[in-house]
Parts: sequence; structure tokens; C-alpha cells
Amino acid sequence: MRMRFKPYARPELLACDFHAHDPFHCAGHWKERFARPEQPLMLELGCGKGGFISQLASAHPENNYMGFDITDKVLILAKRKIEAAYAEKGLTPDNVCILSADIERILKVMNEKDTVSRIYINFCNPWSKNAGSNKHRLTHPRQLIQYRTFLEDGAEIYFKTDDDDLFRDSLSYFPAAGFEILWSTYDLHENEPEWNIRTEHEGMFTEMGIKIKALIARKLPGDESVTWVEPKQLAKELDAQDEEAETQEAPDAQM
Repeated sequence: MRMRFKPYARPELLACDFHAHDPFHCAGHWKERFARPEQPLMLELGCGKGGFISQLASAHPENNYMGFDITDKVLILAKRKIEAAYAEKGLTPDNVCILSADIERILKVMNEKDTVSRIYINFCNPWSKNAGSNKHRLTHPRQLIQYRTFLEDGAEIYFKTDDDDLFRDSLSYFPAAGFEILWSTYDLHENEPEWNIRTEHEGMFTEMGIKIKALIARKLPGDESVTWVEPKQLAKELDAQDEEAETQEAPDAQM
């Protein structure tokens, strides 16, 4: 169901200390926004209503967290949930930041100076499997290669989904983008790890009898670990190879 426009969202977010009002001018300087900039920086891509990041960040003041979502009308709910979680624990939300940004173009707001230790991707849009839309998946190699720009070597991505096709495809996406899959499961709740935080979506899918799939992947060092090639670039390379082969065959045909 499409969420209604909330006229109060933008003014309330602009009055919030842990909201990044102009994220496009923060690239390379995100750690400076936090009270303890030396702490590890972790991201949630698609934080939605904030159920996950509010619990995670308030439970781990030793880390700094950023929550991304594309629209203010969702982010305002995350802002309120974060405030409530910190208030309940008597804490100041000085290790969390939320921002509106298009994750597909994340390099407009992040760069190699923003060294990130971990990314969380929870129940992102699975899109359809055709080539025209699956490139929008947050675990597609095109996206994962962007994340490599600011992820430290050895940094991890924690991924959860209810979608079988997305999960199966992601098991090949990560290695192609230079990540090693350390752990994966087709039923997260069968032997649920202590670190798991159940989100609103997770509870909803579980009640429907849908098993939650999850994996942890680690970034491998070096560009040589990336084997994926953009389809358009691959097509150009194959055309060039065909042209070279035809050129080499032409003198032989004249002999």
C-alpha cells in the first residue's frame, strides 16, 4: 500500500539533530557528524520505518550507524522510532544518523573516505527477474560493486529476505562482485542467531509461514576479486573480439 504524503515530515526532519539535511555535501565527511567519529561506521540500506536501526543503534553505542531511505514520509517514522528507543534507555541518539537518498546512486553521498565496517540490507524490493529490472536489486553486482568503494577490506554485509528468487540469485551476485559468503541459511529462525533483530516485515512474513533467508558476506581485497562485467560492456568486448577474429581470418582466406 502506498504511503500518504506527510506535510509535517520535512519540517520535523529538518529540526532533528540526527537527520542529515543535505547529504550530498557530506560525502567523505560522515564520521565527523558523530560524537565519537573514531567508532566503526555501519549502514542500513532501506531503513524504512526504523524498527531495525532503532533497536540496533541504541543497543550498540560503541558503533556509529547511518540509515538510508528514499523518502521523507517513511524516514519521519524512523526518526520517531529512534527517539523512542533512545528515550526508553535514557540515551542521547548521538551514534545514529538518518538521511533521504537514492541507494542506487549511493556514490553521490558516500565515497572512499567514508570507511564502512558493515552494511545491513533487510527485506529490500526483490524486483522481477527480467534483466531490465533486476539491476535495481540492492544485492545486484552493479550495486555491490558501488558499496566496495567505501567498504573496508574484510567488511561484512548482512542480508535478509523473504524472497526465494532474490536469495538464490544473491548467492551468485556476491561472489561475482568480489565478496566471500561466510554463512547462509534458507531458514533463519530454525537456529536463530543471537545477533538477529526481528523487523516488522520479518514478523509479518513469519506469521504467513514464509521462511526467512539470510547470509553474511565479506568483502575480498583487490579489484581482481570482481568477476562481474556490466552487460553492455561485455557486449562491446565480445564484439571487439569478433572483429579481431574476422581481421585475423581475412588474410588466410586470400591465400
